Amino acid sequence: MSRKIKDYIIIGFKGMAMGAADVVPGVSGGTIAFISGIYEELLGSISNVNLKLFNTLKKEGLKAAWKQVNGNFLLSLFLGIFISVVTLAKAIKYLLENEPILLWSFFFGLVLASIIYVAKQITKWNFISVLLLLLSSFLAYYVTTLNPLVNENSSLLFLFLAGAIAICAMILPGISGAFILVLLGAYKTILTAVDDRDLKTIATVGLGAIIGLLSFSKILKWLFSNYKNYTLAALTGFIIGSLNKIWPWKETLTWRTNSHGVKVPFNQVSVSPFSFEGDPQIPFAVLLALIGFLLILLMEKLAVKKQ
Repeated sequence: MSRKIKDYIIIGFKGMAMGAADVVPGVSGGTIAFISGIYEELLGSISNVNLKLFNTLKKEGLKAAWKQVNGNFLLSLFLGIFISVVTLAKAIKYLLENEPILLWSFFFGLVLASIIYVAKQITKWNFISVLLLLLSSFLAYYVTTLNPLVNENSSLLFLFLAGAIAICAMILPGISGAFILVLLGAYKTILTAVDDRDLKTIATVGLGAIIGLLSFSKILKWLFSNYKNYTLAALTGFIIGSLNKIWPWKETLTWRTNSHGVKVPFNQVSVSPFSFEGDPQIPFAVLLALIGFLLILLMEKLAVKKQ
């Protein structure tokens, strides 16, 4: 595939959007990758990092190996993700603590539109497709109702495993890797490490993520190659089920004190904005949800126009 510098800059911006989504516990970078039209290329490129790549490197040199792994694409994308995570961690952290309704509303609209987008890719519906849709919706919804672990674990082995598990969720549309980190009790530790530039912790989580990514991407690539419609149906269900997690209006049932001595919500349930205790900010919430929804429709139109 022949690309110009402008194309790689656009891929970098898509990576930044993925990074911003992955920082939020409830939104999946995989969803952004899918709706921006790079999901299958991402899976294919990552899965090319294998033993054959080292043989190519040994026999044909670095240039051939770089081309085999689609290096320019991956470098542009992951550079965008890295820049986004490093630069937006503070901003996202601030919005989660101070303007959660508005932040969740924007992502709710974005994810809601992505359901339509992903479902439209399914060329044939049958009983199995519908069953997979329902089962994956239930599974994703169930995951969003689980309570996070009370104690935050900062051991390097645990953080390595957390990175490997979370990255699998991050490349699944609808399943939030950041939320998996919250469930495991590792989210605050990792976000703080990024904020404080703790390279030891970042490197440990990153190594786990690389191992998990290389393994899981091969499975997803095989599913897309052999059972694309079924895979898309399951991914659509995952996104539908995840909507509960990013519903803007929550009632906090129990609280916990984190490692910094700050009280944070522990167990929350979704409630109607009309029964929400406090200012529901409905006009601004609806506006931001609409902006998120229209943004996906715009991206889809641009993708179709480009094709």
